[in-house]
Amino acid sequence: MTYHPKHIRSLPPLTLRGRQMKLYHVTNEPGTELPAEITDAAYAAAAEMVVAPDDGTPPVGWLVLHQGRDAMYLCVYSWVWDNVVLTRTASAGEPHLGGTAGDLTRYVVNAEPYTGCVWELPALGHERTSFVRHILRPPAPDIAAYLADALADGPTDQPLVDAVR
Repeated sequence: MTYHPKHIRSLPPLTLRGRQMKLYHVTNEPGTELPAEITDAAYAAAAEMVVAPDDGTPPVGWLVLHQGRDAMYLCVYSWVWDNVVLTRTASAGEPHLGGTAGDLTRYVVNAEPYTGCVWELPALGHERTSFVRHILRPPAPDIAAYLADALADGPTDQPLVDAVR
């Protein structure tokens, strides 16, 4: 398999089960809009996968919806235990993971503890920095600043230049 960059785009946050989630879409080409039936199904699946806030950690996280060649991949990341990321993943249309080929609206939660692939992980790097910058470092967590601090839209191989200050 040959690596080629994809395009990542941030969208406005979404609240799922009391947790405010940043949204990222990874698509094969810049400017691609994912169809509403795919995003609606993904967000419904994410609502079942996200961890409800219950431990005092600011109720935030992010999700990545990734357009594969013939499938969709969903990564749901929730901040827990003050500074730990809990990850749950699912896919639609991926027979190797229990899905039905061609059905991009029925998400199957992965039994394996996958974290994400090379196209999904740029968001993880950014989100770690953003969480430290806006939640852990200030005297009080600034959830609004955290939610406003999204990875810049662009190729998935863009350099991470937002080191923690």
